[in-house]
Amino acid sequence: MNSKIKPIAIYLPQFHPIPENDWWWGKGFTEWNNVVKAKPRFENHYQPHLPADLGFYDLRLHEIREQQVQLAKDNGIYGFCYYHYWFNGKRVLDRPFEEVFESKKPDFPFCLCWANENWTRAWDGSERDILLEQSYSEQDDKEHINYLIKYFKDDRYIKVNGKPVFIFYKPDLFPNMKRTIEVFREEALKHGIELYLCRFERWIDSKPYNDEEIGFDAAIEFQPLSPSLKEFVKHLERKAHQEYCNKSIVEKCIIKIDKKIENVFGKQDNTVKDDIFDYSEFVEFDLKRKQPKYKIYPGVSPMWDNTSRRENQRAIIFKNSTPTIFEKWFSKKIEKFKPFSEEENFIFINAWNEWAEGNHLEPCKKWGLQYLEAIKRTLKGND
Repeated sequence: MNSKIKPIAIYLPQFHPIPENDWWWGKGFTEWNNVVKAKPRFENHYQPHLPADLGFYDLRLHEIREQQVQLAKDNGIYGFCYYHYWFNGKRVLDRPFEEVFESKKPDFPFCLCWANENWTRAWDGSERDILLEQSYSEQDDKEHINYLIKYFKDDRYIKVNGKPVFIFYKPDLFPNMKRTIEVFREEALKHGIELYLCRFERWIDSKPYNDEEIGFDAAIEFQPLSPSLKEFVKHLERKAHQEYCNKSIVEKCIIKIDKKIENVFGKQDNTVKDDIFDYSEFVEFDLKRKQPKYKIYPGVSPMWDNTSRRENQRAIIFKNSTPTIFEKWFSKKIEKFKPFSEEENFIFINAWNEWAEGNHLEPCKKWGLQYLEAIKRTLKGND
């Protein structure tokens, strides 16, 4: 294993009120409103996920941001990847990061990921009701990259050979991803900056990419909603078909995430048919999966369960996740990963604080610091 691996945790800035959320969801709305209303959907279902050490925090408080960074540093996290929201010049949820940038505190490495998707009323089921539309144009690309330049010049910004790392969340949504990348690079060079551009590789709404042709420097596994999951679903289909000739003994759940019909076999006690996967089985499957030949950074996830965002709707749940299984996954992924260069040695953890997706390294009432301690132990074992 490589002791120089740099774990980067994906960071959600949703935990503070903004005027837009006040208008759409009610005065004072934050992500915590979703988190606390979650209820178990089957026996031994771990919901709701409630915070421990940091409590129901407000990211407008610099003390909280300092505590988050201290927790991360103490347990081997190299830096945060902040979600960045840009809607044709309109910024939302930007206050926490802006205050980190302006104050120069905390002193902790960071990079940005453009969360380029429409904001909809998905939380109450009205996914076609667009609240903030994400549209694209070459002029907007120019304005956007020029806005970002000031962040790239920050000494804390994560770079590869002096090139700031910037990530596109959903490259599939761009009408001409290749041209957007060209514009970003051309405009950045006017400021003397070369970029290191990446994309998250997800299996939802994703398509195969020739990164070299399009212009990306690398891809990043977005776990657990990665191509591994798509392959895992097909594996479960084949396994169920072989093991159960009489389908009446199995409750069949239809995955509708992908427009293609794919089947997962599971069983639950409520009337909402969720997509339920066993975390341990998925980890084992992912570790056996053959790595792509293109440049892709490994990713892991401590857990995933987005029922709190999917009230009375289909959720994606990875049941039976534990710090022990996560530690194995994290350790083995590092063991398999051969850094592309001395500075291209990242592993991405999804996520630091996606509480409403049941996906967080931050301490919760059930597990406390155990997920962070698993990272610390693994990295210490590599020294």
